Amino acid sequence: MTFILSIFAGRLIQMQGLDSKVYEAAAADQRLHTEEIPAKRGSITDANGHALAVTVEARELAIDPSKVPAADRAKWTTVLAKQLGRTEQEIAAKLARTNTRYQLLARDVDPLVAGQLLKARVPALTAKQTYRRLYPAGDLAGSLIGFVGDEGKGLGGMEQARNTVLAGRDGEQRVETGRDGQRIPMTSSRRTAPVDGRDVRLTIDRDIQWAAQKSINEQVREAGADSGTVIVMDVQTAQIVAMANGPELDLNNWRKAPATAYVNKAAADVFEPGSTNKVITAAAALEAGTVDADTVFEVPDNIKCADRVLRDAHAHKPERMTFRQAVAQSSNVATVMAARQVGSERLFRMLQAFGFGTRPGGGVPSAEAGLLPDYKNWSGSQSCTVAYGQGVSVTALQMASVYQTIANGGVKVEPQIVAGTTDPSGRFVPAPAGKRTRVVSATTAKEITTMLESAVGEEGTGQLAAIPGYRVAGKTGTADRYDAELGRYDGYTASFAGFSPADKPRLVVLSVVQNPKKGHFGGELAAPVFKDVMTFAIKSKKIPPTGSVAPPVRTRAGQ
Repeated sequence: MTFILSIFAGRLIQMQGLDSKVYEAAAADQRLHTEEIPAKRGSITDANGHALAVTVEARELAIDPSKVPAADRAKWTTVLAKQLGRTEQEIAAKLARTNTRYQLLARDVDPLVAGQLLKARVPALTAKQTYRRLYPAGDLAGSLIGFVGDEGKGLGGMEQARNTVLAGRDGEQRVETGRDGQRIPMTSSRRTAPVDGRDVRLTIDRDIQWAAQKSINEQVREAGADSGTVIVMDVQTAQIVAMANGPELDLNNWRKAPATAYVNKAAADVFEPGSTNKVITAAAALEAGTVDADTVFEVPDNIKCADRVLRDAHAHKPERMTFRQAVAQSSNVATVMAARQVGSERLFRMLQAFGFGTRPGGGVPSAEAGLLPDYKNWSGSQSCTVAYGQGVSVTALQMASVYQTIANGGVKVEPQIVAGTTDPSGRFVPAPAGKRTRVVSATTAKEITTMLESAVGEEGTGQLAAIPGYRVAGKTGTADRYDAELGRYDGYTASFAGFSPADKPRLVVLSVVQNPKKGHFGGELAAPVFKDVMTFAIKSKKIPPTGSVAPPVRTRAGQ
């Protein structure tokens, strides 16, 4: 017995004396646990502070199935399924996994619901404090705002683009717990406080965004179109007042939507613009001095270009047209004739100056650059078709920027979508103004404006865009639509771009309807959307009519 006791004594000396620190560290590792303290995500608001994305407190519920008595499993399955909005089959499957110590039951649980379940004393139920993301406006600017995944990271739109600002930094807490996972009282803990995310204020106006979405959705349905887009932009600042897509993504049900709905088509979808692009050809011709608004062309209804014969939208006998009349009536042939006097290189440089072929700045998520082939690689017919918007591809955002430049006296301003953010103290910090670049002279911009005003007049293709009491300048567009899935041209893109008041521009509105089945001209499909949205916007912004009338201009040859 003395020998045996000496062995025990030696082992005790080894454990408590020689190896005590090793065992003490191992025990501490078993007791110490690090708990994450989530940061509260910042809000996304419209220009007036109305919430578009907010974070509220929630709970994450988990259970240890091994501690739920088999006899009570059916009872607790019913209770949990009812309170959490899950099926009994789903909950029963989790509780049946008795070989595990942890099963996640639900995230984003309302604190009141979690409190009721804890009071009901569901065995081994634990609740962890978290946050959940809510979108009070549903599908309003859905694909622009984006959404947050289960891990708390932005997965699209502004949520992803500004994730670093919005997310903040999680904190942590190290505590000592017993075998049952409960904290041991009176033990030490170490806590690093979380840093909450900052708010992001957009330039979007909630009311105008709603009107734009309503109008484009109605037109998409009536025309049997695939999709549509509307952009409203402030002329002087290039701030985006509305960026609407139809149909739009419902942020409160984003998991049920197809992946194609996640794309902000207004900034990402690329298409051939058609006749809305003729303002750039006009700008190149006026800047080069080869053509002015009163230059007269002898215009047939077709023109040969390399191996192709290009035609106007409607057949007509050869007629004398002023360049202003050609723009108002959207003559492809006259536009090609003017472009030939400009030359491919100068036209290409003008397209570049207006922003084609480069991604717009200003922080718009998913903004694409479009496609502008080098003029040296243009085919024989492409050197003509580019003049009227075929053979070059843009986004709706890029085309809206073109008309902002004309309306702003020839000065292009980098489009802006973020009005500012809050700093760590909660003070609002405005975003820097967009970069300003002069593209064409003020004289050229004014001359083009008179042409665009004629295009909305009695002899123009954009008559349905006219707004009683207001002077409107704009241009229709009807282009063959390239279908990437089919690998060929199929259907049309109908569009209208313009601004008002024409003599003192405040707002630009661009509307695009993709692949309509009932009609296809921009003047009949996109112009009415422009009128609806612009009318609502100028009333919402309290923009009064200027009271002036359009000056008399020569529209027809011989006048």
